Amino acid sequence: MALRGTNQEFGRPYNRRIVLEFVRLHSLTTRSEIAARVGLTVQTVSTIVRELEEQNYLVSVREEPKGRGLPPSMLKINPEGGFAIGVNVTPISVEAGLVDLSGEVIGSLSQDIAGASPEDAFEIIGAMAPELIAQRPKGRMLGIGLALPGPFGVESMSFVGPTTMAGWENTAIRERLAEATGLPAFLETDMAAAALGEHLYGLGKRFSEYYFLYLGVGLGGALVREGQVQRGASGNAGEIGHIPVVPDGEACPCGNRGCLERYFSLDALRRSGLGDADWLEAVAPTFRNAIATIENLFDPETIVLGGLAPANLLERIVELTAVLPNSVAARRDRKTPRVRIAEGGEHSVLRGAAALAVSSVLSPRFGQMFTGGRERDVLSGGEVAA
Repeated sequence: MALRGTNQEFGRPYNRRIVLEFVRLHSLTTRSEIAARVGLTVQTVSTIVRELEEQNYLVSVREEPKGRGLPPSMLKINPEGGFAIGVNVTPISVEAGLVDLSGEVIGSLSQDIAGASPEDAFEIIGAMAPELIAQRPKGRMLGIGLALPGPFGVESMSFVGPTTMAGWENTAIRERLAEATGLPAFLETDMAAAALGEHLYGLGKRFSEYYFLYLGVGLGGALVREGQVQRGASGNAGEIGHIPVVPDGEACPCGNRGCLERYFSLDALRRSGLGDADWLEAVAPTFRNAIATIENLFDPETIVLGGLAPANLLERIVELTAVLPNSVAARRDRKTPRVRIAEGGEHSVLRGAAALAVSSVLSPRFGQMFTGGRERDVLSGGEVAA
């Protein structure tokens, strides 16, 4: 369902996000088309567009005349209208990237470190941030987003085992991130961040409902519906890696046995001691059953496969889906493959983490940030410049 604006004055910050969201999804577009599609008057849209152009969030372009009269000016997002840093802390490394409003990664940094403590991680991030900020050509800094393996706040599962960040219990992560960088700070699970990035910059522009399957050190997933990542009652929805699939199978650090990610994850590949081809052959039946399970549970338009795995491995995994068990996805009118590779590439999580900050400007569904002690609305309260 398309988002609609309001012509009431109190809805102005929301309307600005509505306009930005529409331009992002439909660039190039005109003021009159925006007004017709989001339910605002042309006058209201023109006022908002003028303000957003003055703030460099939008730019106008005009095509060459093909006949009499000038064609209407077209609007698009200005990539240099704002920048954000995305950070991904994994059990094996700390990575960070500077991302513009179009989703392009301007620069990235990475440091291998196994099981980084909060002290080590924030020291590394604090050193990376100024170096990345210096790479932006111009424009405001919108904030910094941090992606961590989940789940959060579950004693028996969080920060336990090789696919989580042991030693991060009781850490005030957002506060520490804001303090280390001086930027508005956001936090999300790695799989939800990657799913959000795919919505903003990848296949999410083509699908209103899809399941993002995140292949990292562990395995997770997130359902994206109408641009929103479905997070569940406690924000931990998507821990598909901890669904038991093998009765009395391999012990998992979560306390159960036979969990999916013990067989299908980058950690599982490493522990297997097998080459990619032999490992894929061994796990193919388990993976195919997992795809059918996701489809029967969520009935998505498609499953988008992404994460930390290299592109060649993702491609070989998708080849396994040429033959899949029957599920609700086997519809006669189906027009898209059941499993597709995410467009985010090797920087999918960094783009997704940065998208947490970018969404505070681009998305009507967001708008609040943590600034080291208080929340404020980005478009109403101005941006933090670095």
